[in-house]
Amino acid sequence: MFTKILIANRGEIACRVIKTARKMGIKTVAVYSDADKDALHVQMADEAVHIGPPASAQSYLLIDKIVDACVKTGAQAVHPGYGFLSEKREFQEALAKAGIAFIGPDAHAIFAMGDKIESKKLAREAGVNTVPGYLGVIKDAAEAVKIANEIGYPVMIKASAGGGGKGMRLAWNDAEAFEGFTSATNEAKASFADDRVFVEKFIEQPRHIEIQVLADGHGTVLYLGERECSIQRRHQKVIEEAPSPFLTPETRKAMGEQACALARTVQYKSAGTVEFIVGGATGEFFFLEMNTRLQVEHPVTEMITGIDLVEQMIRVAAGEKLAFGQDDIKLNGWAMESRVYAEDPFRNFLPSTGRLTRYMPPAESAHVRVDTGVYEGGEISMFYDPMIAKLITYGPTRDAAIAHMRDALDAYYIRGLSHNIPFLASLMSKERFVKGALTTNFIAEEYANGFHADDLPADDPTVLIAVAAAVNLASSARECKISGQFPGHEVKVQTAWTVVFNGQYHEIEARPAEGGFAIVIGKDVVDVKTDWQLGQPLFRGTVDGRTVCVQVDREGVAFVLAHAGSRAKVLVLTRHAAAMNKLMPFKAPPDMSKYLLSPMPGLLRAVEVTEGQEVKAGEPLAIVEAMKMENILKAERDGTVAKIHAKAGESLAVDQKIIEFG
Repeated sequence: MFTKILIANRGEIACRVIKTARKMGIKTVAVYSDADKDALHVQMADEAVHIGPPASAQSYLLIDKIVDACVKTGAQAVHPGYGFLSEKREFQEALAKAGIAFIGPDAHAIFAMGDKIESKKLAREAGVNTVPGYLGVIKDAAEAVKIANEIGYPVMIKASAGGGGKGMRLAWNDAEAFEGFTSATNEAKASFADDRVFVEKFIEQPRHIEIQVLADGHGTVLYLGERECSIQRRHQKVIEEAPSPFLTPETRKAMGEQACALARTVQYKSAGTVEFIVGGATGEFFFLEMNTRLQVEHPVTEMITGIDLVEQMIRVAAGEKLAFGQDDIKLNGWAMESRVYAEDPFRNFLPSTGRLTRYMPPAESAHVRVDTGVYEGGEISMFYDPMIAKLITYGPTRDAAIAHMRDALDAYYIRGLSHNIPFLASLMSKERFVKGALTTNFIAEEYANGFHADDLPADDPTVLIAVAAAVNLASSARECKISGQFPGHEVKVQTAWTVVFNGQYHEIEARPAEGGFAIVIGKDVVDVKTDWQLGQPLFRGTVDGRTVCVQVDREGVAFVLAHAGSRAKVLVLTRHAAAMNKLMPFKAPPDMSKYLLSPMPGLLRAVEVTEGQEVKAGEPLAIVEAMKMENILKAERDGTVAKIHAKAGESLAVDQKIIEFG
């Protein structure tokens, strides 16, 4: 067994690998760029090696730097995590040449499965079901349109070397096929230095279900059940779970056996994932691709099988045989993963970089696991993926796993930047989600007009009114104990208050009670039990016997309460102050509708219009590139371009003016 390994990655996956290595008694070496010098994975590792500037092309993607770090530290093996060099055969070959083990498959398997076109050909030869499509080289957009018509719409245009949703477009007609080919080609070239794309039939009502395989290079190839990854936004997975609520035992077995057949065809060893698209109406499944690495969502498989996939990868790389067989693998309970990102779901999920001024993940337990690479005071950099953490919950049933996820999301306290927890909470509340009626179109259908506050789960207003009253009463009691008050004029704890919530005025009575507070709202007495103390960010307790966890912040004279994804500003006022508050004038925000604003920080690739030009709704106005993704900004209504405020090639800040309309 190895005594020291290097992790050629960063963030949560580097921390994840370090945890297992530590459990196995293996020392670890971290690598880091300038942007990551204070990162959590650097702090956790036994040693750390600096490898270059923040840009991944100058640090994490430099094979020579990683190999040199191994040689200098004496690392005997490298775990690549996911992304970066994890599926680069040149990396595995360079390590082999230096006598360093690669904790993953051999170069020939990486090469065979790394090209989506070639991998589909191999899958066909192995007897694996494949999606109808055209796998040849497409020379231009016109030919892509011709091929799309031959296959029949809808079609999916994909980058051959793609991944992570980049270089991928869905087309329902000729115009979308033409535009999609152009955008997919550009993104593929920018992201993968390979502009080849292919076209295949888009399966309607599709579910994205993948099979986890594990092979030891000694003839044993196993499948560890499936993961349902249908909840996606722009082809990026948001929620994953295991097992799938859709598969029958017979389909699971058939998919697992085909996945193993493909793995044997390429002489696979290590952990890998074979992804399938499954028709929701027919149950037919078709091969999509094989990922020759550890998947982001691997924890849900670990939770229901009890198998540490990272440990097995390390053991296989060290030449060991798997100590179990197919019959030993049992699927127990249900696991669910939510990807927590630094992004603003209320602003079309724009990345939100910055410092985590407060960071308190939910406590880990038998039901909750948090895989993260950040800490309070740390920074989410603009140079890398904006993932904060993966939140995983487990229960004996799917309903139990969902319930634990809802509770864990309520307890996830993040401040300093925007995050997608409100969106995750909304997803968990959707009736279709709870029923397991999932497709890859789920988000597009359930949030057809984007994500808004109205999409948050309806919450009983009594809960937040009662919590606000209890918090205010505790605050008032503390103020009454402040020293230096004038004799005879001491502050007294009042019982009569008015709670202003969602524009409504609620007259209440609040008083201490055994174990908490008694809050009278109208004619109802609400029993609040809690041991909450002033200054604590999480209010934990019960409201009329219902367990709640509410995040509490103070903003001026108001309390800001977050629960079930919603965030509400609540005022608790004396009767007189409430009467005065009703008389306060309202200042309307300025009208910015005549401007095209940059929706995100990024590079202005092109401005498609000129001053004085008349535009129609839906016409392209500008192209902004952010995190290697092209974003075409289109006119929302007819108008005339009065002034162009930014030039192509300019770096834009969020909400920076690009175009002004007359």
